[in-house]
Amino acid sequence: MRSILVRLHRWFGIGTALFLFVSGLTGAIIAWNQELDALLNPEFYYANSKEPALSPLELANRIEAADPRVRVTFLPLGVVPGRTLQMRVQGRTNPATGKPYALDFNQIAVDPCTGVVQGRRDWGALSLRRLNLMPFLYQFHYTLYLPATGSGIATGVWLLGIVAIVWLFDSAIALILAFPSFKTWRKSFAFRVRRGGYTVVFDLHRSGGVWVWGLLCVIALTSISMNLERPVVRPIVSLFSRLTPGPESNSELQTPVPAGTATLSRERIVELATAAGHRMKLNAEPGATFEIASLHLYGVGYFEPGGLYADGRLGNAWTYWDERTGREVGGTVPGQGTAGDIFLQAQFPLHSGRLFGLPGRILVSFMGVMVALLSATGLVIWFKKLKARRSAARRQKTGKSALLQ
Repeated sequence: MRSILVRLHRWFGIGTALFLFVSGLTGAIIAWNQELDALLNPEFYYANSKEPALSPLELANRIEAADPRVRVTFLPLGVVPGRTLQMRVQGRTNPATGKPYALDFNQIAVDPCTGVVQGRRDWGALSLRRLNLMPFLYQFHYTLYLPATGSGIATGVWLLGIVAIVWLFDSAIALILAFPSFKTWRKSFAFRVRRGGYTVVFDLHRSGGVWVWGLLCVIALTSISMNLERPVVRPIVSLFSRLTPGPESNSELQTPVPAGTATLSRERIVELATAAGHRMKLNAEPGATFEIASLHLYGVGYFEPGGLYADGRLGNAWTYWDERTGREVGGTVPGQGTAGDIFLQAQFPLHSGRLFGLPGRILVSFMGVMVALLSATGLVIWFKKLKARRSAARRQKTGKSALLQ
């Protein structure tokens, strides 16, 4: 049985090593995505003016009026003093062609005091320019920049989800192999540093993996949830707990409507969401709004300025609105809902470490390096043993030839 597990661990490890090495290193970096991005691109984060800020809703209207091709799709509703307002944008439909205007940017940084656009970039572009570096690493971590499938999910997302499934199974196998006998369990936690060389590499792989095994399993499981939530995780979780349907499952939102149908303004949606937040007794006012035009949907999040990532919590509360009727079509409040709902709410905060604030993010960075280290040492061990097996085979072949002579 052990020999079978050794083979499985070997081939699972070889098959996933490169993906895990890349994911580990990029994950360690993007745990500090905003801080590093601001360090690299201060003009995109820090406002040039110090006067009192204008209303973000007014600023969005000014942006759209100044360039009729542009529609603001994500808008922070609170201003952090001294910081720019970072909006996501997309091209409006060109009436002459019926297709969206082609833009070379999808994110802008606006001085909230003057409305001046301080910077534009194509967030997630395949580019290593300083302005694009952190978004590139973030996108690469999740998609590998592989194209989307027919279902709309990027091939890289599927691939990394499958890698995470294999990794989770392989972690269980690795733990079994790390403890060959009950009497020698202490060796599985030891690092024989004085011996140096291959012994240290072997102990880093075996003992290092044992020490962080539980955290590795958490990262693997949350990786599956982040990449394959709808096709894999939700169906499995629903076997154990009822799940609250999301707004995208609302059939009314997917009903085609005639072109030119009137929709509510952002201002009106925010008014409705503010009233809903008061009824729900939420602790924060609306902090951002986003629009999905294809679903005629607005989403409104509730958090303090700069609190989009909700460090130290399960996330932020969100409500969802039909932009044609102003009807609330769904919502989530962290910590509320079924056991399955709360399990799914915890996946990103756990995966990013943000559930535990700054210590959690430090731990995630450390684990990213550990994942890369375990992948690299696993390959070194495989090459070492492969070389030994080939040498043994050659000696055996030479011995047989000598006997025949």
